[in-house]
Amino acid sequence: MISQEQFERIARVMPDLLSADSQLAREFKGAAYFARIPAGKNVFVEGSQIDAIALLLSGVVRVYKIGETGREITLYRFGQGESCILTVNAILSQKNFPAIATVEQDADAVLIPPDDFRDWISRYDLWRDFVFNLLSQRLSSVIMVLDEVAFRRMDIRIASLLLDQSRVQNPIHITHQEIAYELGSSREVISRILIDFAEQGIIRTGRGEIEILDPGGLESRSLM
Repeated sequence: MISQEQFERIARVMPDLLSADSQLAREFKGAAYFARIPAGKNVFVEGSQIDAIALLLSGVVRVYKIGETGREITLYRFGQGESCILTVNAILSQKNFPAIATVEQDADAVLIPPDDFRDWISRYDLWRDFVFNLLSQRLSSVIMVLDEVAFRRMDIRIASLLLDQSRVQNPIHITHQEIAYELGSSREVISRILIDFAEQGIIRTGRGEIEILDPGGLESRSLM
């Protein structure tokens, strides 16, 4: 059960979801519960049974897979007002979680038991629309990841990643291994491409950071 104060916070993050149906709101208050999840904690690992689905009020969760060779690839991230479509799928199909979900930034979340989650989908149009919209948005992002992995050269993907990161901070605090995890490659491949970028004067690499020296040149590489 969540308190009125917690419910009001949830309603501010997801106003359309809880304000339109008073019965759903009452059931939500009784079934849901609040959790604070620290950065670095695995919410689920591959094969986990789903005991609740999390709607994030703050923070970021990364969902990724690890292949047989040990390489990682990020499937998607979700943040404030969002949830995890693989958790939704596992609840609806009553199967185990097929990936790993790790908190990247300290998260506040409201957790909903699977039985209530399924029940609300069958009884409330508002809840069903919320879930289907979530599935549609995240499916598009996963398809984009698959498209990049299958069809885009790694140097283009690295350039695009660095451009996106540099809009938040420059220098970017990231290691070669972290880029490899993000893009589903090996550290050796990433390092080789970053050396090429550095030799062209596009970036400067340091210990645990990459500085963008020529944003225009990097953008050109992202469009090749």
